Amino acid sequence: MSFLDKVKAGVKSGAEQAATKAQAEIDRLQAKRALQQAFGELGEETFELVGRGELDHADLQPAIDRIRAAKSELDSIGQEPPQPQPADEPDAEPSAAESPPSS
Repeated sequence: MSFLDKVKAGVKSGAEQAATKAQAEIDRLQAKRALQQAFGELGEETFELVGRGELDHADLQPAIDRIRAAKSELDSIGQEPPQPQPADEPDAEPSAAESPPSS
């Protein structure tokens, strides 16, 4: 085997090892994502069970309180009316109702 053949074989072997490691990392990340999703689903179901009074445990209360506070904050953010832009700003584009009809 010539020197060039040995170099090619080494590069091929290194590339195969890198591909194997990359695939293993992808598999690990997918499994981690599936685990996080399962924990999230369990948490949502637990929250619903507590809300319906079907599950009660003192250790759950701090997490339930944090979720309720976060939901309340999110709801209050979503209820804010949008701020109107002053008409004299050059960046303000007229809405469809304010635009003159095109001919």
